[in-house]
Amino acid sequence: MLPRSLIALLLQALIVLPPSTHAQPQSASSSATPPIPSPSSILPRPSTRLGINSLTPFTLSNLPSPPVFSIPATDESISITIASCSIDVAFSSTRFFLSNESSIPDPGPDDLEDPGVREIALNSTGVGEWTGPLTQGGFLSVSIGGPSGQQQSFEVAVSSTGPTHTSGASLPLLGDTTSNIALLFSPPFAPPPRIQPTYPNYTLPAANLTFPPEPTDPPNYQLFIAPTSALSSAGIPRTGCALRAAAGGAGTEMRLLSSEQSEGMWLRDEAEGWRWQWLVQGLAPSTNYTAFAVLDGTKVSDEIMFSTKSGGFACPLVHSLPYCPRTAYAIPMDPPPAPGIAHDASTLPATLTDPLLSYLTNFTTSLLTHPCGRDLYSPLVTCSDCQEAYRKWLCTVSFPRCGEPRPDDPSVAGNTPTTNSRRYSPSFLNSFRSFASFSNTNTQPQQPLSALLPQSTTTPPRNQFWPSFTSPYSVLLPCLETCTAVDRACPVMLGFKCPIPRFTASLSYGVGFVDSGEEGEESQGKGIVGTASDQWGNVWCNAG
Repeated sequence: MLPRSLIALLLQALIVLPPSTHAQPQSASSSATPPIPSPSSILPRPSTRLGINSLTPFTLSNLPSPPVFSIPATDESISITIASCSIDVAFSSTRFFLSNESSIPDPGPDDLEDPGVREIALNSTGVGEWTGPLTQGGFLSVSIGGPSGQQQSFEVAVSSTGPTHTSGASLPLLGDTTSNIALLFSPPFAPPPRIQPTYPNYTLPAANLTFPPEPTDPPNYQLFIAPTSALSSAGIPRTGCALRAAAGGAGTEMRLLSSEQSEGMWLRDEAEGWRWQWLVQGLAPSTNYTAFAVLDGTKVSDEIMFSTKSGGFACPLVHSLPYCPRTAYAIPMDPPPAPGIAHDASTLPATLTDPLLSYLTNFTTSLLTHPCGRDLYSPLVTCSDCQEAYRKWLCTVSFPRCGEPRPDDPSVAGNTPTTNSRRYSPSFLNSFRSFASFSNTNTQPQQPLSALLPQSTTTPPRNQFWPSFTSPYSVLLPCLETCTAVDRACPVMLGFKCPIPRFTASLSYGVGFVDSGEEGEESQGKGIVGTASDQWGNVWCNAG
């Protein structure tokens, strides 16, 4: 089949041929030879214009006729993205074609051989994208496969600043969960400028941190959360418009929370930046959930997954502590006074926080006896890094973290070990919770267990200032790396030492999950899983 651009030229050539000698003579009253029509007047004209930097929603049942949209010419590189907004509707029969040639204003499948025509196909997440020049403008057409797709809806975005719908958001972050509440954070944004102190006026932050001013124009993040089973069965594209539609359905368990519904912004880590934080209530116990971050209503992050605790889980959440900004998890403490649902700096007893602030102040005073900023004790780290690492370690060991075994954990009563896992007795786990616990001669793969240590109501707490707690619980031990980070970052004259991985460390730390437990830098990140937690809800030790 000839390209349509060639057909248009042939039509024009036929029009300008001289009249046949057999044609009837014109009468005196007839007008002169009619004007030659241009190719664009022969072919159908698009009736709808898509502006640059526009976002336009459409439903296939009310598309213009013909279903073609024109895009103005521009010297800038243009990104055109198409997002499926329909729930439980397959888009396989609907196709989108783009032409950047004025001679093909209604592109379709038959025009794909022409170099100026391409198809914008939707991927598995429901998004299609094209980026390139449109110096002469362009035309976007929609080919509807059949009547079954008439209720399908979608968004078309034309942008000169990059793809509008393509995922650009990093992952949200899980703080922790209780049986019916989840503490979640948006991806980080707007890290404040970090000014390293210099000699001779080398000063370090106070024990009770003072945060810089919050960003005046923070990004528009939303948090989508849904039961994993409901999400997987609903057939929802991973697009902002589809998630909005799913969360707006009657009786749905899916939610789309705005930043106005959050607890505000929080600076967990200056190097990362600020985050919105949400306390999501009304969740079901012992249930798997999936969450996405949605930026500007269009960019959807990859998913994170997590599980709520069982109905008998008694530990409340704690968050928003200026002296321990990364502490955001469940702790073994009585709940805060009503109507509070989680602890923060205003509800913790002074008998607990005053000693912690004193420890950090005294450590900083001792650290500053070293000529910080003048005499370098390391080419890699400074006194500022030392104080930051010590703060993280002190908060992790001062605030014990409650945890629960996974439902498939062989240590849970009633579970039967599979051929790929072993059942460990509590005494064995308590005394040998290191990398050696999982290095065995069994050639079959083995599931690592979280560093959980059961605590009865009579077990003395690690922190002598910790208030009594009337419910038994399991403590998730701190990662040994929170301790070794201080050892590496601080001057030797402070005398900070960590227990040895092969011997006593496993009594009070989770060992071998992040680093391998061997001596030397080559062991870093070479542990069983190489991390303290992952995006799928696994938490092996408390990294603060």
